[in-house]
Amino acid sequence: MTHDEKRYELSKELIASKLTHDKRIAEARQLLHAAVKDYQQSITEVRPPNTAVKTEYDETVKLLSHNRGGNLWFPYIGSGIGNGALVELADGSIKYDFICGIGVHFFGHNHPDLLDSGINAALSNTIMQGHLQQNLDAAELISFLLHASGFDHCFLTTTGTMANENAFKIAFQKNHPANRVLAFEHCFAGRSLAMAQVTDKPGFREGLPPNIIVDYVPFFDPAEPEKSTEKTIQVLKSHLKRYPKQHALMIFELIQGEAGFNCGDTQFFKSIMTLLKENNVGIMVDEIQSFGRTTELFAFQYFGLESYVDIVTIGKMSQTCATLFKNEFKPKPGLLSQTFSSSTSGIKGSLVILKNLINGGYYGPQGKIAKLHEYFVSQLTKLEKRHPDLIQGPYGIGCMIAFTPYKGDPKKVHDFIRRLYEAGVISFSAGGEGKNLARVRFLIPAGVVTHKDIDQVILITERELLC
Repeated sequence: MTHDEKRYELSKELIASKLTHDKRIAEARQLLHAAVKDYQQSITEVRPPNTAVKTEYDETVKLLSHNRGGNLWFPYIGSGIGNGALVELADGSIKYDFICGIGVHFFGHNHPDLLDSGINAALSNTIMQGHLQQNLDAAELISFLLHASGFDHCFLTTTGTMANENAFKIAFQKNHPANRVLAFEHCFAGRSLAMAQVTDKPGFREGLPPNIIVDYVPFFDPAEPEKSTEKTIQVLKSHLKRYPKQHALMIFELIQGEAGFNCGDTQFFKSIMTLLKENNVGIMVDEIQSFGRTTELFAFQYFGLESYVDIVTIGKMSQTCATLFKNEFKPKPGLLSQTFSSSTSGIKGSLVILKNLINGGYYGPQGKIAKLHEYFVSQLTKLEKRHPDLIQGPYGIGCMIAFTPYKGDPKKVHDFIRRLYEAGVISFSAGGEGKNLARVRFLIPAGVVTHKDIDQVILITERELLC
């Protein structure tokens, strides 16, 4: 009997397990599922706002923007219900959610399995789990992630930027007194005080005191793979020579999300990582956005980098974020700690999502993600052929798909994204910094999206392109 099987058998003896399986709870589940399903029948297509509530909605958006100290990027306030790739807003409108909170809602809105996990979480005593109090599901999630990744240790945390902060602390402690970081140009690491120093967007750190020294190297150029690899290695060698033994780690986005879904390739990454290993520089992969979205669960597995990576961070679609690391990077006691690492609903939801992904045929060259990518890309390619003066692309990998409208003009792209939103499709921007052209970005809800959904989004996209 495996450890998981033993744990399951033991859990059946607990009062909490008996509560979860009480027949009254089972009946309540059925009633909740039936009620949600009934109301989802009214959410089947894009719908404009309800004029009866629109004025009050607009006032609520203004008040929320004022109270939080800044405008919402979209005037989006959800009502609390959706159906697959469609979501209802509190103004009564229904839209295709093709950005999913920048990648959070992989299984769309009101998925029945996540309703079940939410019910189980509501029945659990501990709302927030953390340093002093963790439930069995936290232990199960950590074991699951370690088994899937091949890593030795896993520390759960609340946000992706905190997962990255923990990764940096681990690497700095391991390679003390080295105090510098290597990163790619146009990278995004988060918006905390430390991660804002790494993220290659000066506006994100305006007025902030410097606290981490970062040296940047160029990212991969698919138009010139060999030349761009040579250039990156040359710049990297220059940094290593100028600051010998001073770099604690290099942070890798294998697919640059905020920069427009720029992808490297295996040889590019292996060339860099080999040089880093020779110089005892820790290798950290930031998979906050890419986790689960390629044809493998981890992007480092997709690129065949298992033997190189020391630390990896995950987030967004995993609900509960995490920092995974190898034995040699195990920190000293006290370095990692926090009052709470996640909500019970987040942990239980994470387990449901990950098990569905692993057991649901999503991965591999013939998996659901590969097929969804192929279909969406084929439809965008047809759109590009019909309007080559208006759109270039598509770009990206797996469920991370982007295209460049209006030759990448940032203002025109942003205006287009807002028109798409008003027309019923939620997307987001990427790129637009320096020489990077602005792009429209999709992070599709691969757990629920259908070809019909994609077709409708393409129709709306084409109509708004021609406005």
